[in-house]
Amino acid sequence: MPPHNPDVGVRAQRRVMWRLMPYLILLYIVAYLDRVNVSYAALEMTVDLGFTAATYGFGAGIFFVGYFLLEVPGAVIASRWGVRKLVCRIMLSWGALAMAMGFINTEQEFYWLRFLIGAAEAGFFPAMIVYLGHWFRMKDRAKAVALFMSAISLAMVIGGPVSGALLEIRWFGLEGWRWLFILEGMPAIVLGITSWFFLTEKPEHAKWLPEDEKAWLVAELEKERLIKVQAGAHRAQSIIQALRDPQVLLFSTAYFFGLMASNGLGYWLPTMMKAVSGYSNWTVSLLVSLPYSLGVVAKLMAGWSSDRMNERRWHTVALLMMGSVGLAGAALLQHHLPLALVCLCLGVIGLTGYTPSFWAYATSFLAGTANAAAIGLINSIGNLGSFAGPYAMGWLKENTTGYAAGMFMLAASSAVTSALVLAARQSGHVLKPGEKNRITPGSDR
Repeated sequence: MPPHNPDVGVRAQRRVMWRLMPYLILLYIVAYLDRVNVSYAALEMTVDLGFTAATYGFGAGIFFVGYFLLEVPGAVIASRWGVRKLVCRIMLSWGALAMAMGFINTEQEFYWLRFLIGAAEAGFFPAMIVYLGHWFRMKDRAKAVALFMSAISLAMVIGGPVSGALLEIRWFGLEGWRWLFILEGMPAIVLGITSWFFLTEKPEHAKWLPEDEKAWLVAELEKERLIKVQAGAHRAQSIIQALRDPQVLLFSTAYFFGLMASNGLGYWLPTMMKAVSGYSNWTVSLLVSLPYSLGVVAKLMAGWSSDRMNERRWHTVALLMMGSVGLAGAALLQHHLPLALVCLCLGVIGLTGYTPSFWAYATSFLAGTANAAAIGLINSIGNLGSFAGPYAMGWLKENTTGYAAGMFMLAASSAVTSALVLAARQSGHVLKPGEKNRITPGSDR
């Protein structure tokens, strides 16, 4: 039986948070930095190598084709074999490939390496979501996901000034954009080695948890699992059934359009800002960091609010609509930089803030390996939107005037995501304020 000391739960949650979350955030910062640093390298790389806007857009986006192909298998491996082994393999391989980007010279090399980096990273995000489920109760999970996913915005905040500075160096006759890839790929290799020693798979294996805290956490998570099973949260009995579940397919489609908007913006924002403002690479990197700094705060506040109010759906919808309005406003005001920047801040706040409540909502109705497969499918199909967004932006840039058409397309994508999440409301029991541990497939979470 778990201890009855009311303080033990508080101590356990605090210890887990401070032990794991800073390291997980660091892992994701490095992962995301290696994913999007091409957006800053493009400020010089496209000129040096003679790449067109369509070439860059296709190469930036093809990362997510490799990611798509291996994401579901990676998620299942994380659930069955363990997160620690998978994370170590992923980080070592993607770090080496990310560094190899510093030596490309042709379009084909650009395409192949971006594809292979995506394939190497596949499984990392669902593995982390599965891992958070090993350590945090459902009612605490949106806050945990918010903290973890704040790494995306932090990577954009940190990556801007760091990448801007690296573009200025010229060591051993190599251009700055080449050093950007080489130096930003190295931390992934280091963290791939340290993760083997630092990550603990589950609470029952944690030597760093006192026995009373370990017993409390294991009991709480087991009680939650049993309640979900009894409530029918395991209704997708197999991986195949989980992948065919209408809710999983709906959330997959919603995430496709959501990432089409957010990554279509993220991969082109430095180039757009440079074209509109005419500022130096360093100034552009600082301007790009501004909206993502606000996105960090928005993500944390949205996750906290979603957990406190015990509500997922409307948090997600409202933030996505804010993102849509912000992007449309930026398109309309692109020649008025201060106003366009304000609209971009609103857009980024919406497109980064919705993810904690989205994932808490999407993962509230499946359990076990089926849940891991569903997470993998949602994320893999969603990330095809990350291919479509940058590529569509490049195509529209070459076939229309300026970036307005592309920005309106991204705004529409965010609105579609909002509509699909709104349609995902499930019938059944809805949690009432103060009600605990009754998570069912019908919860409006």
